[in-house]
Amino acid sequence: MLGANVWRRMLGVDKATVIESVEVDEEANAVVAHVRPRKAAKRRCGRCGVRAPGYDQGEGRRRWRCLDLGTVMCFLEADSPRVSCPTHGPTVAQVPWARHGAGHTRDFDDEVAWLVTHTAKSTVYSMMRVAWRTVGSVVSRVVAGGRAAHDLFDGLRRIGIDEISYKRGHRYLTICVDHDSRRLVWAAVGRDKKTLNRFFDLLGEERCAQITLVSADGAEGIADVVAERAKNATLCIDSFHVVQSGPPTSSTRSVARSGTPPGGRVRALNREARPRARQPDDPPRTGRRCSGAPSARWTSRDGPASEPR
Repeated sequence: MLGANVWRRMLGVDKATVIESVEVDEEANAVVAHVRPRKAAKRRCGRCGVRAPGYDQGEGRRRWRCLDLGTVMCFLEADSPRVSCPTHGPTVAQVPWARHGAGHTRDFDDEVAWLVTHTAKSTVYSMMRVAWRTVGSVVSRVVAGGRAAHDLFDGLRRIGIDEISYKRGHRYLTICVDHDSRRLVWAAVGRDKKTLNRFFDLLGEERCAQITLVSADGAEGIADVVAERAKNATLCIDSFHVVQSGPPTSSTRSVARSGTPPGGRVRALNREARPRARQPDDPPRTGRRCSGAPSARWTSRDGPASEPR
């Protein structure tokens, strides 16, 4: 039999877990590892982690799905007693290898959540051999755990707000990013003022007052909400939307470098810089081709005097 340290690495558990034995379940065609938490990790509330007295044995022994060993499924099997938490009441005891309420280990959940961000959901549930709804539950559980451990709104100073479309039709997401960390901090379905107000509600008045710069695409709805909720912030149009509103002429480049232009100024500059389209009754061009470069097209429109020598 392999050593405990080898099995611990293969099963993805830490030293807070004791591996009692490992066997092959012929009926389920799977490897089953019988484990238990160490004394220091026992009798803790599954929700808050506070040590609490025992309540009952719960539903007895249960299994948690872990990452497959090659082509064979693998499970961890252990007791699942309940403790009497002073805050949450009777709750299933915490285990070091899985999140509360999960039927899979932490490594299994993290693997599924990572795959969802890189491939289609149908590929994930087929590859990991789980149900379609299980994939959604795993992602929700991992995201909730990440939000509880890391406050994405902490230290927000310069943010960007934009809308993106998804699927077909007019379906949009409002997203907010942190320019300093270059991370997505919030997203929600919708593109109206009510949707954006939900983001500032989560921030709170104190954090809204700490925002100094907000970049957006110039939409009136965003400007109104920012002016009302983030009063200390300067609203600016990002250079991408400035240049996207017309050809990249010298006028738009200068406006993009200088900052937020007055209302409608960008489009006016683009109209002035855009050349007039050729009309059917215009006289024919009089330019000549360069004899030294037969493939060059109309290197000059002013006649022989301006041809290259």
